[in-house]
Amino acid sequence: MEGAMPDIIRKVDYFKAQVQDKAGEGARILSALLGEGIDLLAFTGFPRGRKAQFDFIPENGPAFRKAAKKIGLEVTRKTAFLVQGEDCPGAIAEIVSKLADAGVNIIALDAVAGGEGRYGAILWVRPAEVRKAATALRAK
Repeated sequence: MEGAMPDIIRKVDYFKAQVQDKAGEGARILSALLGEGIDLLAFTGFPRGRKAQFDFIPENGPAFRKAAKKIGLEVTRKTAFLVQGEDCPGAIAEIVSKLADAGVNIIALDAVAGGEGRYGAILWVRPAEVRKAATALRAK
């Protein structure tokens, strides 16, 4: 796509939490984090056994950790990649191809069109492959 801005790919800290899998739990936790002034760049939640796993990518990791502790949310820090760019056919295919060419296996990937020609994605790789993935993606 001529004239398109290049994707911004960042290696980011994400924080995962195991929570009760029940109606309203996400609303309760996200509202409490909002009340603590936490700005999230991304959030995803999914079932995990009899519980649910929430993954948070905050703008400010230390502030998020402090707020999580205050609201009683037990979290574990991990690494993921946050992708933001101009939406075009094959945008994700190009990214996953770079990782495949580098021999990096993707554990999970969530991507969504953001409207107005933009898209975003979060992708996870094994901890042992983070450095190799960062190099392949030229992540900041």
